[in-house]
Amino acid sequence: MIDVDHQINSIDRRVGNRTLSAGEARTATVSRVYDTSPQDLWEACTDPERVARWFLPLSGDLRPGGRYELQGNASGTIERFEPPDSLDATWEYGGQVSWIELRLTPEPGGGTRFALEHIAHVGDDIWAQYGPGAVGVGWDQAVMGLTLHLTSPDVPLDRAEVEAWQMSADGRRFVALASEGWTNASIASGTDAAEARAAGARTTGFYTGEPAA
Repeated sequence: MIDVDHQINSIDRRVGNRTLSAGEARTATVSRVYDTSPQDLWEACTDPERVARWFLPLSGDLRPGGRYELQGNASGTIERFEPPDSLDATWEYGGQVSWIELRLTPEPGGGTRFALEHIAHVGDDIWAQYGPGAVGVGWDQAVMGLTLHLTSPDVPLDRAEVEAWQMSADGRRFVALASEGWTNASIASGTDAAEARAAGARTTGFYTGEPAA
């Protein structure tokens, strides 16, 4: 059983900007602390056999300059691979190229912080339409999968069960709350509150298949 409120409240969401050689980019960072070692968390995020248990089948050459592919989703080039704490890669999906940076950091009080930053050149029109939740909600869902995996690492992912849960009342509520979290992060970054909430409503509708109110 997934505790939706606990999962939502355990995640920190931040929105920002980065200056890249190709110009200004927007960032969405999702993070949370896990009660495990950096090495275990690194293996959960990079070992193909483990990644398939909570995310998607992963293949490729996981070293700087190598190519990776997540089945049916993104592919890209590994730009940095430094166990057990740092991974940078391009994120190539739908004809667009963005970047991801994963950092695993020991926490002073114990455990390890997982932080994934998604960096993308996003036009003002698309940003105004959906805001950071367009990618943020998807990363919330991935982090939930990672959480379940770390709780029961030997249990394989039942994709049919996942899809059924996503369409359930709890699954839709999870999306709505994650979208609200990204809306709040967008407002905190300086976005006009009314515009951020309108974008968040459209993001929720996109993920749930229901039109924005």
